[in-house]
Amino acid sequence: MNDHVRDLASVRDATERLLTAAAKLDNVSAAEPSRLPGWSRGHVLAHLARNADALVNVLAGRPMYVSGEARDSEIERDAPRPLNVQLTDVRESAERFQEAGAVPADWSRTVELRNGVTDSASRVPFRRWVEVELHHVDLGSGYELEDLPEEFTQREIDFLADRFRGHPDVPAFVIEEDDGRLIPSGRREGEPITVTGRRADLLGWLAGRRGGSALTADGGPLPALPPL
Repeated sequence: MNDHVRDLASVRDATERLLTAAAKLDNVSAAEPSRLPGWSRGHVLAHLARNADALVNVLAGRPMYVSGEARDSEIERDAPRPLNVQLTDVRESAERFQEAGAVPADWSRTVELRNGVTDSASRVPFRRWVEVELHHVDLGSGYELEDLPEEFTQREIDFLADRFRGHPDVPAFVIEEDDGRLIPSGRREGEPITVTGRRADLLGWLAGRRGGSALTADGGPLPALPPL
């Protein structure tokens, strides 16, 4: 089961790590490219702030975003702001998310995210944790996939493997971990390709942050994964 209270605490800790790192930037470096194609570091920070508010909407039963176009335009609007304004926005929006998470509620209820995706309300804090941790890496400010908390890395590998499970465009594969645990994913039919490697590299491949050259695929080529 998802422990939303524990995950909210993890989100708070991850947000503080990100803000501490981002505070070492300046206006010039904040405008420089991030690791995400077409996005500056300012785009990443703007997205993090608006995503927090969007998840407040989700928890309140409102649409996550007015529209995909509105989401994109808000990020473009906010990306060029001075760094101090960006950091204040990230912090204040993060607090709004924490406040929404503290409201007594039925955490077993189903909520709707973007593009008709639904999930349990109890997993929303983990989804926010994913946003904060991976986009911290995307800032390119010295925080790497290897620096992610071990619990987070394992849970995100499990989450993404489940996301691709049954996908018609992804060949059957199974992730074999050091302890022998097998995580199936991809199409349900066919002999699965066995993928092994370090957890940071597995997460990077599944999350579209690394190409997978450090991984080993047995039984066929490493599957190409669609964008998240």
